[in-house]
Amino acid sequence: MTDKLLNERELSFQLYEMLDTEALLQRPRYAEHDRAVFDATLETARSIAAEYLAPHNHKGDANEPTFDGEKVTLIPETKAAWDALAEAGFHAAHHDAEDGGLQLPEVVLRACMAYFNAANIASAGYSFLTIGAANLVKSFASDALRQRFLPPMLDGRYSGTMALTEPGQGSALGDIRTTARPATDGSYRVFGQKMFISGGDHELTDNIVHMVLARIEGAPAGVKGISLFLVPKFLVDQDGNLGPRNDVALAGLLHKMGYRNTTSTVLSFGEKDGAVGYLVGEANKGLAYMFQMMNEARIGVALGASALAYQSYIHALDYARERPQGRLPGAKDPLSPQVRIVEHADVRRMLLQQKTYAEGSLSLCLYASSLFEDAHTAPDAATREDAAELLDLLIPMVKSYPSKYGVIASDLGIQVLGGSGYIREYPLEQYYRDNRLNPIHEGTEGIHGLDLLGRKLGYHDGKGYRLFLAEARASLDRAAGDPTCAPLAAALGDALGILERVTRDLQAQVAADAHLGLSNATAYLDLFGRVVVGWIWLRQALVASRALAGGALGSEADFYQGKVHAARYFMDWELAGLDSQARLLSAGNRLCFDMQNAWF
Repeated sequence: MTDKLLNERELSFQLYEMLDTEALLQRPRYAEHDRAVFDATLETARSIAAEYLAPHNHKGDANEPTFDGEKVTLIPETKAAWDALAEAGFHAAHHDAEDGGLQLPEVVLRACMAYFNAANIASAGYSFLTIGAANLVKSFASDALRQRFLPPMLDGRYSGTMALTEPGQGSALGDIRTTARPATDGSYRVFGQKMFISGGDHELTDNIVHMVLARIEGAPAGVKGISLFLVPKFLVDQDGNLGPRNDVALAGLLHKMGYRNTTSTVLSFGEKDGAVGYLVGEANKGLAYMFQMMNEARIGVALGASALAYQSYIHALDYARERPQGRLPGAKDPLSPQVRIVEHADVRRMLLQQKTYAEGSLSLCLYASSLFEDAHTAPDAATREDAAELLDLLIPMVKSYPSKYGVIASDLGIQVLGGSGYIREYPLEQYYRDNRLNPIHEGTEGIHGLDLLGRKLGYHDGKGYRLFLAEARASLDRAAGDPTCAPLAAALGDALGILERVTRDLQAQVAADAHLGLSNATAYLDLFGRVVVGWIWLRQALVASRALAGGALGSEADFYQGKVHAARYFMDWELAGLDSQARLLSAGNRLCFDMQNAWF
């Protein structure tokens, strides 16, 4: 089987042809970089992924972390991988040079993370969480907290987590019961329990910085009374010296079907006198702050799902090109040589389906990262504002489409391998198990469907939605003059029209009866996601068509032809069911809504 992590040609296509990442070099923040720096960083990421992450992916899955009542033990390769990422500067890569960072663009950092996820998503999870927690500290913590905790998080001495979920609530964060009591020294004492906290305890770092949502005693009920606290595993004095263990106890490890080498923990805060916590930002604004990390994590989870889908695809493709079995339908001689299974039409169907899911998802995630970049470093305020609005609208689809269809891509990979697909001697069954967590990580489809239909569409008078429609129509206009892409644009134009009609109908339903109107929000999310990825595929086809018209030859021509053909597949097959789905949504079909608990 292949040891390839990602297709380097594919990554180059996404970064430099789809997104024109080189244009970022014109921005002052990146003026001292060049494309060679970007490429060297990507190569470093690929090398670390291949040398330190990929070799223990299966071992970490087979040898889960253990807890003896005092400490957590991981396989030693996990620590070596953490150290390699830290020494290469990836935990601080996107931070300013004055803070010890490399001032790397967000989209380049996320492309590097795609390598780490493809190699070993469980071990990469510790870095993924730490990067998000450090961003939260930098954005909202006081100067004193930043000085004490941010440098060791950036250089890899400390790791970080996000502690939201509790045993009594999951996504309903307004119901959290963890409390914070003010102390005389200006800090707080935190009491409560959090669960499903990835990376919540381990021995990889000197300290773990938990970003904890809690309610200050006497705070308003619901989301308006939630505050954010920095709660370290070990106390740290003003000079940065480690002190005694904080009152944060590991109550136990949870055992998941995938991501097994990432500790999943139940944490108890305040079993004794209360865990020392420090208020981040203003009281009662914690959920708004935490949304920064949550939204980063949503894109990151989607990127991980894309990387696993891509791994499933390239392993299945490699196997299909090597595995001889059977003969084509027209072959009558039983003694004639067997063909490689890639010659069978049904196998090519599955591979093509995998390709559209994996490459479409990867492209969508990197596009979202480019919007994040524009929202922060674009030269003018209007562009920054538009990028932020568009990203806010798209995040439900960015999170949900790769997570849902990435699992299907991994499932198809198992099917291509046949009996070899579900045995542990091949990696496909682990990719499937790892990927199956992603539709739940950082919000289920149902949660994001409610967010999209119930909030995002109307946010700022629907500005994000209008921006998406304008971007999509601009692509349709460009494609209309391209003989190769014009039929693709026509198909996507029909899908866009369906989306607009359904959106109007559903918004009217929600206005009339929110409970009923939102009952089909998940189906709407799926429809919207397929239209968005159809747009992504049209954009890829436009780039490929121009390259073919420009005289691309040999393997380059094959690469671009593959893009065009995958786009045709997506328009013909993946958008085929939109109309029937749309009829149910526009009619306000209430079958699911009317189902009674007693009838199950």
